[in-house]
Amino acid sequence: MAEEIIIVFCSLPEEADAVRLAGILVEEKLAACVQVLAPMQSVFFWEGQVQVAAERLLLCKTLASHYSVLERRLLELHPYEVPEILALPVTTALASYRGWMDDVLRG
Repeated sequence: MAEEIIIVFCSLPEEADAVRLAGILVEEKLAACVQVLAPMQSVFFWEGQVQVAAERLLLCKTLASHYSVLERRLLELHPYEVPEILALPVTTALASYRGWMDDVLRG
């Protein structure tokens, strides 16, 4: 049985930080691909108040076995005290994409 693919979501306040972090995760083979999405507005509760912040969202495609190291690396590099780090399972993937991910992350 093939190992589970997951997508890890992580938001950052600055585009330059998001692109830099994406590059590190791919270079260190913690993710096969990281997409940096267009600017978005996040609305959240922090320190007793509703906050609104411009952020960039990272979509990190990786294997479940890489999650703990990827999470640790995000925590080391992230500017937020409590960063958003969420992982979702991928239920189906194109076989050739899965093969490419395996080559990148295990090769």
